[in-house]
Parts: sequence; C-alpha cells; structure tokens
Amino acid sequence: MENRRFSKNDNGFICAHCGREVEPLGYTSRNHCPYCLWSLHVDINPGDRACECRAPMEPVKVVTDPKKGYIIIHKCTGCGEIHRNKAAHEAKVQPDSLKLLISLTSSEFKI
Repeated sequence: MENRRFSKNDNGFICAHCGREVEPLGYTSRNHCPYCLWSLHVDINPGDRACECRAPMEPVKVVTDPKKGYIIIHKCTGCGEIHRNKAAHEAKVQPDSLKLLISLTSSEFKI
C-alpha cells in the first residue's frame, strides 16, 4: 500500500483569524489565509486534515529558499508545533500579501 505524504485538498474557507473568505488556489492545497497569513493546525501531512489539534497557527517568520521562494514558518498556538509552508504570493487567485511576507522576513523568531 502506498503512503502518500501530500493530499490535494484545495477548498475555500473562512479565515479563523481575520474572518475573510479565502478561495481555492486551483493547483495545490491552500493552507493559510492570503490576507493575514494565519493557518489552522489541521494537517499531519500536507492536505490530509488528520490533525486533531485544530488550534490557530501564527505566522512567526518568513525565510527565503532559492528554489521554493518565500516559506512561511507557522507556530501552533495550541501545541507549539512548527510547520513550514510555501507562500502563494504569485497566485492568480488571492495572492499572499507580499507586504506581510516581507515584513516577516525580519522577524526575531528563532527556529
């Protein structure tokens, strides 16, 4: 049996942090709000929605990767788990706030 580490789950949602409506990306699993960059701790593996924590995940830092671009570091406000998520600042539908991404690159948060 094949164990997939990524499940496409590209559904729209209402952001639990800022309350804005978030549309699907259309090509991958959208896992954070493009307006405030907050997420929810819902995945064990990307897109599986199998995590029971369900607490808000705060965007604490953004790092850059030469191949993947901006990477958002989220910290769960419930259990403290850290996740790395690729930004969607070049998306055609509701791109991530470039202003917020850039502001988080200077965050003092230590991984």
